[in-house]
This record gives sequence, structure tokens and C-alpha cells, in this order.
Amino acid sequence: MEADPANPSRVRGFDVEIARMIGRALDRKPVFVQVAWSSIEASVERGDFSIGMSGVEDRPELRERHAVTIPYFEFREVLAVRRADSVRYRTLRDLAGRPVATLGGTGAYQMLLGTQGRGAPIAVSYDDDVHPYSDLVAGRVDAVLLDNIIADRSLRRTGGFYIQPVPVATGHYVGVLAHADTALRDSVNVILRARMRDGSLEKTFRAWHVWDDSQARYFSRVLADTSARSTVSTAQNVKSIGAYLPALIRAGAITLLLSCLAMALAVAVGIAVAAGRVYGPTLVRAPLAVYVELIRGTPVLLQLFVLYYGLSSVVRLPAFLAAVLGLGLNYAAYESEIYRAALQAIPGSQLEAGRTLGLSEAQILRLVRGPQALRLALAPMTNDFVALLKDSSLVSVITVVELTKQTAIYATNIGSWVVPGLLCAAIYLAMSLPLSRLARRLERRWSAA
Repeated sequence: MEADPANPSRVRGFDVEIARMIGRALDRKPVFVQVAWSSIEASVERGDFSIGMSGVEDRPELRERHAVTIPYFEFREVLAVRRADSVRYRTLRDLAGRPVATLGGTGAYQMLLGTQGRGAPIAVSYDDDVHPYSDLVAGRVDAVLLDNIIADRSLRRTGGFYIQPVPVATGHYVGVLAHADTALRDSVNVILRARMRDGSLEKTFRAWHVWDDSQARYFSRVLADTSARSTVSTAQNVKSIGAYLPALIRAGAITLLLSCLAMALAVAVGIAVAAGRVYGPTLVRAPLAVYVELIRGTPVLLQLFVLYYGLSSVVRLPAFLAAVLGLGLNYAAYESEIYRAALQAIPGSQLEAGRTLGLSEAQILRLVRGPQALRLALAPMTNDFVALLKDSSLVSVITVVELTKQTAIYATNIGSWVVPGLLCAAIYLAMSLPLSRLARRLERRWSAA
């Protein structure tokens, strides 16, 4: 399912055509609702829509949590590589230690996680199915593991890579309904089987160029077995907290490291910008003011996209470095305003007294103005670090799997945000509360000095 290039407000795809078939058979007019792919299952249980059909993969845990239709399409997990590497990288085993891109929360992602260890490929999670292939062509990753439908569409759209002919695994697309909506699910199953028998589904798949002999054999099996329950062969049904907690802790460590590095950069750049705006000539103050207003006036998400994807033709930054630079330079603009206000809050009489004693401006800044400004800036600096810690969740859009992204993957796999959300909140609190207490202690000590 994708936006129609001729009219972006409309969606198109064979899932759309199948939904319309179901609507006609039920005498209902389908209304398509836009949600994030990873939120389809949660949204259908909330009642946001009746059925989710957008490449939803059949897997055991999905059937435990929701009412799931019979599989209506068989797809293949295929490996895409650069043309120059088509002989070198034929299988996942050939990609040991190399970055392999996929969508988070999919069967392909679970497959890559299941191979993690010595001599295994490195799973790189994306939130969309466009950037994995553009990053493959750009050389950021060495392969992409996704459905053949997505791979073929991306090959037609962008080109520049090769799809290995031997599939890694086989899976199936299904419709997902709320757990209590079994009656509607049964009606949809009857309709899907009828459309398989009368050739309507085959006609639709042919129109979208996704019909082949394997699909015909699959339809025959489904019609012969009314209890067919096909699943991706690599799906895993891991629900215990213990299985996911190590991954959350590792992601929390990445979040903390990322936040500390970005904050260090923000402080260093912020001090330089503040000093330039306070002490510098007009030729220096003007561009620094433009930088501050530009950064504060545009979303950090947009800045991350421009830094990572927009500048890739000039410089190909690693995802983690781009995340540090993006967050650091963004928060530097805010930090600079804090430091500038703190510097300007120091009474002018103290500065004049320093000059009378023969101190240079640099000495006044280092010995008189700077220490007092630091005391004034400490509280808002602490608040900014806590905010940066939370804003680090945005870097998942450039493939950094930090705490919130790992939590989303966990929640998608188990079908609930309750336990993952509580664990994620606990880890964030464990990282931020000690810092807040340390800052308050420093404030009390310095105020008493």
C-alpha cells in the first residue's frame, strides 16, 4: 500500500483492491485510515478501524492477540545487495559482521536478531521501506532483507541494486481484526476464499505484477485446507521480560552515551556562540544570531533528516555520529541563549571593578563573570539535558536503535505497550533522576558559598 503519485491524498496497492472487494461483499464502503505500520495491531484493538491490511505478516503471537484472517498472499524474504556484491553476498552467512537493513518489528528483523552472535550480520532497523534501499546504494549498509514485494517495488523506483533469486524465508500477508471481532473475521475469510476460487485475487495480483507460479500453488493449498495457518518460518514468540530486558538495557546505554556526547557538544558550541554574541563584533554576532534563530525555529527531526540523508551526497556520516551532531548542534542554540542571558545578568559594576584592577576581558570572563554565570545557568542546563535525553528518541529515524525504538520493537512483538512502556519509563527515570539530584545539590552548595 502506498500513496498514489497522481493524487497523494489517495492510497493504492493490491491491499487496497482486496479491501474494496471485502467492502463490496459486505455491502460496506471502505474508508482508509492512515496509521504507522507498526501501530496497525494496536489501532485495530482500539477500534480505530475494522481491519488492518497493509503487508501485515502472519505469525503465531499475532493470532494469540487478535482475530486474524486466512493468509491471502505468500511473500518471500529476499536479500538485496549492490550489483558489485551480487556474487560476494549470496546468503546471510556471507554477511557475517556486515550491516543488513530491514524494517523494525518484521519477521525479517526477528530473523536477523535470531542470528545475532559471532559470525552473524548486524541488524540495522529502519522505520520505512524507502531509506534501507537508498542507504544500500549509498554504501551505508551492505544488504537489505525484506519482502520481495517491497524489494521489487524499490528496484523499479530507484534501481542500483540486485535481488538474490534464492529466498531466505517465506511468509504470508493477513488481515488483522480486533480479538473480539471473530464474526467479521469469519465473514472476511469466506470472502477471501471465494475471491481465490473465482480468480478475482489472481486478477488483482497480476495487475500489480506480483502473481507467479508459487502464488498459484499457495492458493491451491489454502483452498484445499480450510484450516490453513501459514506463518513466517522464522517467527519467534518470545514474551518474557527477561528475553527483552538485556536489549532494553543496551539501548538505554546507547541513549545515555548519545545524550552525554551530544550535551558535551552542545555546551562547547553553546559557550562559543554565547561568547561570540556577547563579545564579538557585528560581523560575528550577526551570523551567530542567524544560526540560533534558524536552529530554534526548525524541528530537530527535520535537521536530523537533512544532516543524515540530505547531505549524504557530500558527506556520508555514520548514523551515531549524525545523531550526536544533530542533537548537539540543535541544543547548542538553546544552550547559547542560556549562557548569554547568564553572562548579561552579572552586574556591570563587577566588570568595571575587574577592569579597574587591571584584569583583561579574558581574565574577567574566566575569574569573575564566567563562574557566576555558570551558577545561574546550572538549573536550565540540567533541564536541557533531561530534555535532550528524551529527544534522543528521535534519532531512530536515522537507524539508531536507542531506548524508545527498542521499546517500540518490544511492544510490537508482544502486542502491548503496558509492560514495555513501564520498563522504558523506569530506565529513563533511572538515568535522569540522579542527574537532577546532583544538579540540585550543586545549586545548594554554590548558593551557600
